Amino acid sequence: MDEPGVTAQERQDRRYMAAALRLSRRNAGRTSTNPAVGTIIVRDDGAGPMIVGTGITAIGGRPHAETEALAQAGELARGATAYVTLEPCAHHGRTPPCASALVTAGIARVVGAASDPDTRVSGKGYAILREAGIEVIERLLSAEASEQMAGYLIRSLNKRPEVILKIAISADRKIGTVGQGQIAITGEAARREVHLMRAEADAVLIGIGTAMEDDPALTVRLPGLENRSPARIVLDREIRLPESSKLVAGADRIPLYIAADPLADQHKKAALERRGVRFIGTEAYGGRIALPELMEDLAALGMASVLVEGGAAVARAFLDDGLVDRIVLFHGPGEIGPAGIATPIDPDHIPPGFRKLREMRLGEDSYAEWARDF
Repeated sequence: MDEPGVTAQERQDRRYMAAALRLSRRNAGRTSTNPAVGTIIVRDDGAGPMIVGTGITAIGGRPHAETEALAQAGELARGATAYVTLEPCAHHGRTPPCASALVTAGIARVVGAASDPDTRVSGKGYAILREAGIEVIERLLSAEASEQMAGYLIRSLNKRPEVILKIAISADRKIGTVGQGQIAITGEAARREVHLMRAEADAVLIGIGTAMEDDPALTVRLPGLENRSPARIVLDREIRLPESSKLVAGADRIPLYIAADPLADQHKKAALERRGVRFIGTEAYGGRIALPELMEDLAALGMASVLVEGGAAVARAFLDDGLVDRIVLFHGPGEIGPAGIATPIDPDHIPPGFRKLREMRLGEDSYAEWARDF
């Protein structure tokens, strides 16, 4: 059913922008310091709109999505419309800016979603297009685009990665039992969703307590997505992580970082480094790792999103420091009992400033997600 007051052109623009946003997710978490952008080029020669070029920011961050889409479209780009999920870049590197490439290709109209906070780009990309006589529509589906590129935007604005706190909670609001290792709280559908979250993150983070008790691998184990496993980070001030752990066993294939005191046992450090483990020297505050400074270090390493899967203590530390940008809660139907560890957060105690984004059913489990504005 048509929306009152919405033109056919506006409906078409929304449809193609939504498609560009879906396209951009294919390389989420794999584009280094650049955001995962999608571009779709559409032309209409009188017989209806036709997609003539598509592009996604390449793995590693280059080439950009606009360059890829223009190369695919070739001469068909002349007179066409480009749908871009982020304002086209305006600064010169080894290659011309994407805004200039769109002008050179003869694009007649550009529809953009999110604005780029990078001072080298903000407003300048659209200005290049308008000066060339190109029609520009800004901020179409901007909220959806900003949510999808929150890691890049938060890193640009706050100089730290987006922090996503994920917790699985039992029916009696527990998250596990001390000394029992991993406890299955949710079912297979929910676990697949967690693996998808990992596939789109730059890193997944836990504390040494979880690493010692659960011995997790923290990899993506979905068919066809095994190569999307993010970097793993362990908060381990005293370097207690055993060489025999699954995390260390995979360090030659998937980056493993240990956030440790620079004065911690140098013999243990050297032994783990020989296995491929990387170390981040940390500052301490109140007897624990200073998380704000660590997040700045991770941003400097090019990380834009960190999925926190640690236990209750790690979750509380991130919440107390005001570092959590997104909260994802999975609820399972079973109970753990009085010996269980109480959850540090639940739907009735979401911190001020967060708004619910979505909720859904995953088999017998439920999922709810909140985010705060940035």
